[in-house]
Amino acid sequence: MRKRGRKAWNWFHRSLFLRDRPLTVKLLVYSAMLVVIPLCVVGFISYQKSSEVLREEANLSNEQIIEQVKLHIEYYIRDFEIDSIRMQNHPAMQQFLRMTSEQEVKESGIREPLLQLFHDTAYSRSDISRILLVMEDKAVLDTSYNKNVTPAIELIQEPWFSSVPNNSDIRLIIRPPSPRYELEYVPVLSIVKRLVSPNTLEPVATLIMEVNFKRIQEIADRVTIGRTGYLSIIDSAGHYIFSPANEEIGQLSELEQLPIILTQDSGSYQASTGDKPFYTWSKSSYLNWRLVTMIPESELTHGTQYIRQTIWWTVVFTLLIAYLIGIGFATSIVRPIRSLQFFMKRVKAGDFHSRVDIESKDEIGQLTNDFNKMVEKLQVLLDEIYYSELREKDLQLRQKETELKVLQSQVNPHFLMNALETVRGMALEKDMTDISVLVASLARLLRYNLNHAGATISVQQEVHICDMYLRIQQYRFQERLTYSFQIPSWAETQMIAKFALQPLVENCVIHGLETSAMPVHIDISAKRYDEKHFVIEIKDTGTGIPVDRLRSLQLDLRQKDMVTAVSQIGIVNVHRRISYLFEEDSGLELESSVGAGTTVRIKLPLKLHGEGGASRV
Repeated sequence: MRKRGRKAWNWFHRSLFLRDRPLTVKLLVYSAMLVVIPLCVVGFISYQKSSEVLREEANLSNEQIIEQVKLHIEYYIRDFEIDSIRMQNHPAMQQFLRMTSEQEVKESGIREPLLQLFHDTAYSRSDISRILLVMEDKAVLDTSYNKNVTPAIELIQEPWFSSVPNNSDIRLIIRPPSPRYELEYVPVLSIVKRLVSPNTLEPVATLIMEVNFKRIQEIADRVTIGRTGYLSIIDSAGHYIFSPANEEIGQLSELEQLPIILTQDSGSYQASTGDKPFYTWSKSSYLNWRLVTMIPESELTHGTQYIRQTIWWTVVFTLLIAYLIGIGFATSIVRPIRSLQFFMKRVKAGDFHSRVDIESKDEIGQLTNDFNKMVEKLQVLLDEIYYSELREKDLQLRQKETELKVLQSQVNPHFLMNALETVRGMALEKDMTDISVLVASLARLLRYNLNHAGATISVQQEVHICDMYLRIQQYRFQERLTYSFQIPSWAETQMIAKFALQPLVENCVIHGLETSAMPVHIDISAKRYDEKHFVIEIKDTGTGIPVDRLRSLQLDLRQKDMVTAVSQIGIVNVHRRISYLFEEDSGLELESSVGAGTTVRIKLPLKLHGEGGASRV
C-alpha cells in the first residue's frame, strides 16, 4: 500500500514539474506561469488600489468643495443675522418692543420709523425681497405691497411659524416655488427670528426677512462635481434646501433612504444599488444643513477601466517577449540555484551542519561545492573563536584573582614584625610604658594580617582591629580625636572583607585631622538595610570632601575595571574586594559635605543567626 502511494506521489510530482517533457515545453509552461501569474496579481492589486485612490481623491476633492460652499453660505446667512440684530437694537425697534398691544402701536406713530428702517435695510441688500414684522399673529409692517406674493396672514398660519424658537435664534425656512403667485416662481428663503421685550424678556413679535434664492443658487452653480455630478443641500429631516431641479426644493429627497447621511456629520458612502453613486457630505453646525455631492459610479471608475485595459495588453505583450527571450533557458538551472539559496538561509540562521547535494559538475555544481567548503571553514573558525573566548574569560578570572592577592599583599608587611618587637623590648627596658603599649598595638595589627590567611573575617574581629588602630592614633592627636562603636550583637558574627574598615577609618584620620586643627569624632555603627543586607557606616565630623573630588571618587566606585580607578586606591581597593568576595551589589557608597564631614557605607549580605542589642567596643 505504501509503495503504491509513493509511486502515485512520484508520478504526480514528475507530471507537475514536467520532468519527462522536452525543455521547450518546460520553457513555455514555466514562462507563462512566471509572467502571467505575477502580472495578473500585480494588475489586480493595481486595479484595486487605483480604484481606492480615485475614490479617495474624489472624496477629498468633494470635501474641499463642500467646505468652501458651506463657508460661503454660512457667511452669507450670518450677514442677515447681523442685519436682524442691528434692526433689533435700533431705537425705534426697542420702542416698538416695549409696546403691549396693536392699538398702542397705531397710536404711537412708530410704524413710519420702523418702515424706514426696513426699507433702508432692504435697500442695502439687493437680495432681500421682503421684510415683515408680526405682532400677536398679525402683520404690523410689510415692506412689500405687491399682491402677487404670499400674504403675511398665510405665512403665519403655516406649520413652521409655531416652531420658531423663543430664544432669539434665527430659523431658516425654505419655501418651494408657488404657482399661485407670479413673483414666487423661484424658491424663497425666509429668515425668521423672535423678538423679545426689553421689559419682560418675553417674545412679543416676529421678524421675517424673505431672501431670494438666486445668491445661494449662484454659489452652488459655480461648483463643478466631475462631468455629471452635482451638489445638493438638505435639512435635518431630509428635505431639499437646494437641488439642481427647482421643483424638488422643499420636497423629501431620495437621500432620506440613506440613514448614514442623516445621522453622521460628515463622511462618504457608495450605494450598492442602481448606478452605485458615490456620496460625500458634511454638516453645517451653524445652519443644521447637510451639503451632499454625488458622482455616478461610471464616471468614478472611468480611469480604472483604462488601467485595466492597459494591464491586460501589458500582460499579453510581456508574455510574447518572454517566450522569445526565454527559449535558451531551462528550468533545470533554476532548481539547483534555489536549493543553494535555501541552504544559504539555513546557514544565515546559524545551521552550519547541513550540506547542499551536488547534482552536476557544471558551474552551478562547482559553486555548490565551493559553498560547502566555505561552510566547513566557517564552522572551524566559529569553534576556534568560541574556545578562544573561553580561554580569554578564564585568563580574566585568573587576572582578577592575581590582582586581589597583590592588593592583599600590600597590607601584609611581614618584615616589620621583628623590628616592632625590638622597639617594644627597648621601650620596656627604659620603662617607657606608653611607647611599649603603642608598639604592641601596632604589632597586633600586623600579626592580625599575618595570622588570618582567609579573605573574609567577622565584623567583631575587624572592629577590634579598628579599635587598636584608633588607640594608636589617640596617642598622636590626644583630645582632638574621639570615636565610638555602635555594633549590635547580631552584626558581630556577620562576615566582612579582611582589612575593610581600617583603610576607611585611616582616611577619616588623614583627611579629617591632619588637614585641620578642629577636633574630629568618628562613629562606626551597623544596621540592617533590608531583609538580605546590612550596612556598616563610618561617619566623621571632619572637613568633608570637595564637590569635584567627591564626584571623582563616586565615579571611581562605579567603574568595573580596577585599573581605571586611581583617584583613591584605599577606598577603591576595599570596594573591589567586597564586590569580588560577595554579591555584585555589595560595596561602598560615599557621601560628604564640605565642613560637615563624610559618611561611608559598606553594604554586605546578611546571614541571620539571632537577634541582640547594641554593644559598645
